[in-house]
Amino acid sequence: MGDIMGHISERELELPEAVIGELLQIAEEQKGVISLSVGEPDFITPKPLLEYTKKIVNIGTHYSPTEGRIELREAICKKLKKENRIDCSPKNIIVTCGSQQGLFSALATTLDVTEQVVLPSPCYLAYIPQIELINAVPVLYKIKEDDNWNINPDNIRKVIDKKKTKVLLINTPSNPTGNVLSKKILEEIANIAVENDLWIFSDEAYEKLIYDKKHVSIGSLNGMDKYVVTFQTFSKSYAMCGYRLGYACGPEKLIKAMVKVNHYITLAAPTISQLVGIKALQISNKYTNTMKNEYNRRRKYIVKKLNEIGLNTVMPNGAFYAFSNIKHLSKDSYKFARTLLNKAKLAVVPGREFGRYGEGYIRFSYATELSKIKIAMDRLEKFVNKIK
Repeated sequence: MGDIMGHISERELELPEAVIGELLQIAEEQKGVISLSVGEPDFITPKPLLEYTKKIVNIGTHYSPTEGRIELREAICKKLKKENRIDCSPKNIIVTCGSQQGLFSALATTLDVTEQVVLPSPCYLAYIPQIELINAVPVLYKIKEDDNWNINPDNIRKVIDKKKTKVLLINTPSNPTGNVLSKKILEEIANIAVENDLWIFSDEAYEKLIYDKKHVSIGSLNGMDKYVVTFQTFSKSYAMCGYRLGYACGPEKLIKAMVKVNHYITLAAPTISQLVGIKALQISNKYTNTMKNEYNRRRKYIVKKLNEIGLNTVMPNGAFYAFSNIKHLSKDSYKFARTLLNKAKLAVVPGREFGRYGEGYIRFSYATELSKIKIAMDRLEKFVNKIK
């Protein structure tokens, strides 16, 4: 087919090309490539959920309500109270096609043109393009390796515009750094939101994949139910990425507005996925704990190995990523990742994908079996020794 002749919006043209897509395509086409790039559990969805999917496939073919099925929203409320100490009712819940779509709906609901979202960098690679897609403005503040990738609340204060800033976006546990925010830091962020009358959007996709620390939901802090929207997902906790199921919890007025927006974005999350989601909230924790324990084993191995190879890597406390410093080897993380792929058949994600303060780093995913990680580290070590 010939090139398209019609108009393409400036909005689309100005979106960054997702480098990760190009690298993944090369990785798939080349034989023998080991990929430590994809942010997806390598575990199969728990067996009880797969069996239940087969059982309900004939009854789950109709639309669900835009806000989500009432029985799922009720189950989510129980889960939030028990696990996250967030008190809410089904009116505070919207079910979405993964937490990423939920976040997009929330941004579209709360931001007008040129209004600002303040967020840390390095940050999850979809945040900045999502904000730009609705013609709002991402305002980045730097988080540092020397601070173990923690947020310094003073840096948030410095970039807030009293007129234009509307949202503070946080991610704990973090992709790509694996940082888990402490209750003390969350309390300081909460104070900033109250002082400036700002929304806090808290992306907690990796809430159940935490090692050596405890997950705290900022929405559980006193008085924060008026300010916080909590985004969670079934993708990571239950290895249900392909089911595209997540949810958001927030003030009733905002959730109601998100439902209105959602009607014109996806109409509703898949009915089959929602029915499986109800089942997921009922199954034993052993399935999630099995995944977490295996990730923990890989985490300890890969971080130790990366530091031995000479790529300084802070020990992550959550998610399944190691974020490694390559500044002594290259000033261009994309070029480094591409050369590593071509020469050593190892796929990683360049740091620049995570905002401008991610340059000089690369992200390794340890959601890959340990035997492959060991081969990958051998390849990396040989590659690094050649270019030193």
